[in-house]
Amino acid sequence: MRSGYCAVTDGRARIRAVYPGSFDPFTPGHANVVNRARKIFDEVVVLVAVNSSKHPGLGEEERAAAVRAILPADWTSVTVAAWSGLTSSYCRRHDIGVIVRGVRNTTDLRAEYELAAMNQTLGFPTVFLPAQPDLAAVSSTVARTMKGMLPPC
Repeated sequence: MRSGYCAVTDGRARIRAVYPGSFDPFTPGHANVVNRARKIFDEVVVLVAVNSSKHPGLGEEERAAAVRAILPADWTSVTVAAWSGLTSSYCRRHDIGVIVRGVRNTTDLRAEYELAAMNQTLGFPTVFLPAQPDLAAVSSTVARTMKGMLPPC
């Protein structure tokens, strides 16, 4: 039986969470969600996943390396992993009990709610973290578009 917790320390179970996404690219909003999640949970795994409806410019291993390069070294409770299966399968295999999702607006919330309901039936609750207002307008799509519009150095 899956527990979703790692070792008991100081009389309480340590809660592990996963923050899945395609992260193409990893934006300041994503970093903000990770930062906030690491203050709530004992461990957070940023799960760079394959989404069949998206066609990223880089493979999941390259995107995972890019995320690792961006995250501050002192965020020692945060790890990054690449994964090509279902998030619930990753959680089950790695004994993770909570899924974290960032939401920028009501459109995101509607789509995320459907995923959360499915994951809940599989035994994995989802915690939604609303975007900081100054970061809510920047999606990965906007970030890719802006990057393509910048003049060469």
